[in-house]
Amino acid sequence: MTDRTTDKKLIVLDMAGTTVADGGLVERAFERAAEHLGVEPGSADHEAKLQYVRDTMGESKISVFRHLFGSEDLARRANTAFERAYGELVDGGLVSPIPGARETIAKLRADGRTVVLTTGFARVTQDAILDALGWRDLADLTLCPADAGGRGRPYPDMVLAAFLRTGAVDDVRHTVVAGDTAYDMLSGSRAGAGTVAGVLTGAHDRAALTANGATHVLGSIAELPALLAGTGTEPA
Repeated sequence: MTDRTTDKKLIVLDMAGTTVADGGLVERAFERAAEHLGVEPGSADHEAKLQYVRDTMGESKISVFRHLFGSEDLARRANTAFERAYGELVDGGLVSPIPGARETIAKLRADGRTVVLTTGFARVTQDAILDALGWRDLADLTLCPADAGGRGRPYPDMVLAAFLRTGAVDDVRHTVVAGDTAYDMLSGSRAGAGTVAGVLTGAHDRAALTANGATHVLGSIAELPALLAGTGTEPA
């Protein structure tokens, strides 16, 4: 197969850390949720759990809480508290676009590409972010784990759901996935995307991105149109 960038009409973009700057709100919301469940701030248990949250940035949040709290009941309680806390922080005006993100999405769509925004958050949180930024109509489609059968990253499900729902390309290798975490890279590579681009505006560094399947590493999402035009970053 000839790997032509002009064929890459489906663009699947992560939100927090990739197109959206949240200023550490994930950690702040987790701390509120953990305290709600009786995890003492500053304790060894708190620090261990917070480190796991950092290490698994990009994963479905309910999956993270299942690992941290064991029982399904506790995981769901933690997830509900997390989503509430994150929503309050978002409503407080503490999210903003990554510089150039809105323009990048508009450029990609103007070039005839289909853009899908994905997240590891629940739908209610994703919608709160979209509303806070005025992004409801910015992309062609938005997906959260529940929209793809309940499994978030590092599973390939959201990328494949984007492929199936949009019908934008007839070969999954004509899909581009971009994100800031190792789990974004795994999700894209496991789905068979032809381009899996890591960005350095979020949770993980170049080494983590390339080790988990990045074909390219960009300074930010603003560099993606140039990459697809064949004038951008060399492969990772």
